Amino acid sequence: MLTMLLNNANPFAEAASPIVGLINQATGPILAIVVALGAVYSVFLGVKLAKAEEPQDKMKAKGQLKNAIIGFLLIFVLIVVLNVATGPMMNWVSTSTNSNVNLATNLKK
Repeated sequence: MLTMLLNNANPFAEAASPIVGLINQATGPILAIVVALGAVYSVFLGVKLAKAEEPQDKMKAKGQLKNAIIGFLLIFVLIVVLNVATGPMMNWVSTSTNSNVNLATNLKK
């Protein structure tokens, strides 16, 4: 393990770069799918609310519509946060790995 750290300046960045690339490529299509499903499901629940005749059916449909909107907004925000946070997380891994390599080099001397 020590020789691997000494030979390679940043093994975690090399291991994480394909994963980060996959996340960056997947967030666009996933975001589009979530928005499309959210819109279709909200329209479906809106029609269900408009067709409801009984007061308890209307309240149930309102609750479902509110929960669906909150859920889709939460998923949207989490995808955006994931996309924004990958850069700083990679920088954090890079700097912590470099400090570990320096520590391992000093211990070997």
